Amino acid sequence: MQTHGRFSYSHAGVVSLNVFKKSLLILWLSSLTFILSGCQSLWISEEKDSGPGRPMDVSHIKEPVPREELRTIAGNKTPYKVLGKTYNVLKEPKGYREKGVASWYGKKFHGRRTSNGEIYDMYGMTAAHKTLPIPSYVRVTNTDNNRSVIVRVNDRGPFHGNRVIDLTYTAAKKLGYQKRGTANVAVEYIDPATYHGVTSQSPASTVRGKGTKAPTPKDSAGYALPANTYLQVGAFGKSKAAHGLKIKLAKMTKVAVKVKRPRAWKALYKVLVGPFDNNLQLLQFRQRLKDENYPSPHVVHQ
Repeated sequence: MQTHGRFSYSHAGVVSLNVFKKSLLILWLSSLTFILSGCQSLWISEEKDSGPGRPMDVSHIKEPVPREELRTIAGNKTPYKVLGKTYNVLKEPKGYREKGVASWYGKKFHGRRTSNGEIYDMYGMTAAHKTLPIPSYVRVTNTDNNRSVIVRVNDRGPFHGNRVIDLTYTAAKKLGYQKRGTANVAVEYIDPATYHGVTSQSPASTVRGKGTKAPTPKDSAGYALPANTYLQVGAFGKSKAAHGLKIKLAKMTKVAVKVKRPRAWKALYKVLVGPFDNNLQLLQFRQRLKDENYPSPHVVHQ
């Protein structure tokens, strides 16, 4: 027994008290875990993406002009399954119209690859859709304010509730719902073969203009990419293997093929094709690599 002033206690009492405190802590943590697990889906559903740090003017960013493009395997696998649900990509989207909720995505995915291997740009005019072929062009109209934009579908999603399309930050701001996060919209597929220009920012009900028909691309013009865009086809631990692939690829394309030497120990020798001047040329070569059973290449910026 030890005595300290008016209070006395035994070592056994201290142990018992500590055990009691630990039991209370475990019980509290268990209760907290239960509460948090019950709220987890709520947190997920309420999790918000973010746009630029400061509000920006997007009026100068042009809408894409619908045109016929190469439809690649990348991004068009069908059927596919997400979160236990199966989706089938539409073989023939002509006549597609749908109403529902639109959301938008920004910084969280900015700079990442989309479903067809392109780089997501939250300042662009693109969209994610669950079943439209990639690429596709659609007119999206905010039915609350009648604003309308044209976007190019190059990604898959959104896989949440009744949302029918995910737009970039820029497209959402043009439609006036970037602050709210979602909007009621009407989505209408645009057939490039029959498309005639519609005044930018005009409602879907506006009379179509007398613009010229969007041309079917016979070459790679009109699909500009950043000057530092490459396809990385392989990465090897040994220089000999990388140069072997370089020789094979050089026989397949007039675009330059190079081996990037590693800068650090244990880094890899990367085989790069490029730079590519435009996206159509990149997609065509990427598809050829897939057809000839080469490793799946991905876009990099050097």
